Amino acid sequence: MDDFRSAPGPVGVSADDAARQGVPALETAQWYALRTRARHEMKVRDRLLERRVEVFLPLYERWSRWKDRNKQLQAALFPGYCFARFALTERVRVLSVAGVADVVGVNGRAEPIDEREIESVRKLIASRFRYDPHPLLEAGMEVEVVRGPLAGVRGRLIRKDRSVRLVLSVTLIRQAAVVEIHPADVVRV
Repeated sequence: MDDFRSAPGPVGVSADDAARQGVPALETAQWYALRTRARHEMKVRDRLLERRVEVFLPLYERWSRWKDRNKQLQAALFPGYCFARFALTERVRVLSVAGVADVVGVNGRAEPIDEREIESVRKLIASRFRYDPHPLLEAGMEVEVVRGPLAGVRGRLIRKDRSVRLVLSVTLIRQAAVVEIHPADVVRV
């Protein structure tokens, strides 16, 4: 259900070791999200491992219905993405891997992922809990109800925890109502 194999010997040095040795931050190995071609996550993982780059590809099991049978398959938890730990000076070597589209960042500049976020996902996939991919929903986002008696209703999400508080508004009269529904019943518009 999981796959977080790592190549022996990380590329670069850890941030702590770099600070002690006086190595510039650019040389430290950090986690980056790699955008991959469609359905190439596992191929990218394997090719990066061949190049001795530390890789993390969280997987989950899902059922696929074919004409003659159902089959359980492993799929990327975050479709289109694979995580790799490398020094930014190794960016070209990572980008030259077939199937890698880009290193995710802002304004063309690669942005590292917080190590705690990677560790949280690792703990999740190592646990006995059942997990599935889910779109990120944030307070203030416009969403649509996809199941239940409110299916098709659009509103603004004001809180997300065990239940979602959805505000339904009539803007012309500047009035609104709020309803609590299950988070799995809404999607981002």
